[in-house]
Amino acid sequence: MNRRSVVAASIALGLAVVLAQARTGAVEEITVLCSNGLQAVIEDLVPKFERETKHKVVVKYGLAALLTQRIEGGEAFDVAFVTPAMMDGLVAKGKIAADSRATVARSGLAFAIRAGARKPDVSNADSFKRALLNAKSIAYAKEGASGVLFAALVQKLGIADDLKPKSRLAASGQEVSAAVVNGDAELGVLPLSEVLPIKGAEPMIFPAEVQQYIVIAGGVSAGSRLAAARDLMKYVTGPAALPVIKAKGMEK
Repeated sequence: MNRRSVVAASIALGLAVVLAQARTGAVEEITVLCSNGLQAVIEDLVPKFERETKHKVVVKYGLAALLTQRIEGGEAFDVAFVTPAMMDGLVAKGKIAADSRATVARSGLAFAIRAGARKPDVSNADSFKRALLNAKSIAYAKEGASGVLFAALVQKLGIADDLKPKSRLAASGQEVSAAVVNGDAELGVLPLSEVLPIKGAEPMIFPAEVQQYIVIAGGVSAGSRLAAARDLMKYVTGPAALPVIKAKGMEK
């Protein structure tokens, strides 16, 4: 085969590869920053999305407040899941594409209690208040969305000062979980979606009268050029995700 034939064959092969990619769609890697409150849902949905689309998804989990700080600091990402107020702030600062912003799900608060331990009565607001006052120790993430809501709730109930000596302020939901399982805290305050996966702990949902909800919203980075990022958002907020959302202790 002469040189001209070799060049022609190479060009033809290159065109064939381009056409094949155009037909099947290029495989893309999507970077996701996700609040711990949605972790159980994302861990279930992402492998299914990857199988169906062939795209790769890399997820980094953390407290919504800290993830927001990282985004504001310039960290690269394609999709983010944080609380609505933080998401709206990121939209206003041009970090999230406004037309991609969507509410994903919400989770009520619950106590994590060590498996096998005696469960106090939290069936109504009065018994809930007594359970807190009688607890030997209570752990919650100071900067986590659940911790912020809990602190506001006990202030409203008028027992914040009573709980200060027994409060264990943690840096993350994982620290709260570990404190409960290890016996360092009698009660741990977390979204139900974060309590259910804890091995060695059981949930006690807050009564309706005092229930607080962690809402998670999602959006695509204004700087992302990946079509797959918007595909992932549609997948997480679409009807196929609803059974998973419910199974993980969340609701639309």
